[in-house]
Amino acid sequence: MIRKLLRRVFRRGDSPSSHAPAMIPVARHGIRRDHVSLGARRTCETLQQAGYKAYIVGGAVRDLIAGIDPKDYDIATDAEPEQVRALFRRARIIGRRFQIVHVMQGGETLEVSTFRAAHDAHTVKDEHGRVLRDNVFGSIAEDAARRDFTVNALYYDPSSETVIDYHHGVADLQQKTLRMIGEPKLRYREDPVRMLRAVRLSAKLGLTLDPAVRAPIREMAELMENVPAARLFDEMLKLLFSGHSVECLKRLRDDGLHHGLLPMLDVILEQPLGEKFVMLSLANTDARVKAGKSLSPGYLFATLLWHEVLANWEIRKARGEVPIPALYEAMDEVLDAQGEKLAITRRIVGDIKDIWSLQPRFEKRAGKSPYRLIELPRFRAGYDFLVLRAESGEIGMDIADWWDAFQNADHEGREALLIPDSGPKKKRRRVRGKKASGEGDSASPVSSES
Repeated sequence: MIRKLLRRVFRRGDSPSSHAPAMIPVARHGIRRDHVSLGARRTCETLQQAGYKAYIVGGAVRDLIAGIDPKDYDIATDAEPEQVRALFRRARIIGRRFQIVHVMQGGETLEVSTFRAAHDAHTVKDEHGRVLRDNVFGSIAEDAARRDFTVNALYYDPSSETVIDYHHGVADLQQKTLRMIGEPKLRYREDPVRMLRAVRLSAKLGLTLDPAVRAPIREMAELMENVPAARLFDEMLKLLFSGHSVECLKRLRDDGLHHGLLPMLDVILEQPLGEKFVMLSLANTDARVKAGKSLSPGYLFATLLWHEVLANWEIRKARGEVPIPALYEAMDEVLDAQGEKLAITRRIVGDIKDIWSLQPRFEKRAGKSPYRLIELPRFRAGYDFLVLRAESGEIGMDIADWWDAFQNADHEGREALLIPDSGPKKKRRRVRGKKASGEGDSASPVSSES
């Protein structure tokens, strides 16, 4: 605590942003108070009424100016976490690297963070320059300087409808340019994930990367190897579910960032059939995001890695391995390699395996197998995956059409669609027992399928 106090005292006259911020009125930025969620307004009002500064910050302000509905709202304040928690009945402190407070307002969860101090010689970093611990509070000017891009360093006060802009972020947003706050190479070393964010934000907002932002990415891409797997997985989900995943992937490839993010994805994309399959999947995901439909990480990752599983499976079958066990071996090998870089949760891994393991079962269109398959909880995801395989040319469209007809038909229609089983007939096994007295030979034998 003493060290934190001394750092704050000696830093007071040495703000990283010595110029006064631009105070941009509503006539220029266009964000009316009623454009902001009720929970965000109430959180700011409660903090301000208690004598603290409080602003909506970052992505929500950026998106509102760009005409996009924010998915969530973050609040920045000069109140420290314990002071924030004391003001709200439903609030809890989370985080180790930098403590923040989750404030629940109705159905909303607001992330409230205290202004952060600038990095200095005491900031804990690893050998590559990545910041490991920075739980030090500061001023709003320091907090703005700590943010990555100028378009993210915007503070909106709902009470006055004013945007506070320290780094010309509003102008950059209007000029469709993504600029870094500070020296890009240093900022990438502090947090290599910023390279992914640059790609995602430029694709989402239609921005052009400033040359100084783009130039170091290819040469510094190897720093991604130093990012914890769980954090990289979270960032990849944001990118893939941004609604602009196709454009993001193109930009990742252009900037040399796709190698190693999804192990073997670069190999998959060099195969014409694999690339078509992946691009169809991402285009479908983008369409679902824009339509406000639900999304499944398991389904998306199943599509991204399917052709690697398929190639592995074919090799195993060519060696004479039994097909279904060979498929499970191929699945495990690919997912193990994937897990070295991305910490995919067990639940998502389970979903991926369910979708993959259903694919051979779609080939069985005789007897009771189709009836059993359509009753499974993961049938719909497996069927959608089957359709994607057909649309990409991996399998014939007739299989997907058959399953579409079968699941939508009545009982008689389904019976008519069944393909006669040309395989060997299963023998019935007679269950021997004593004949009932007086029944003679008229009693029906009890039988069961072997």
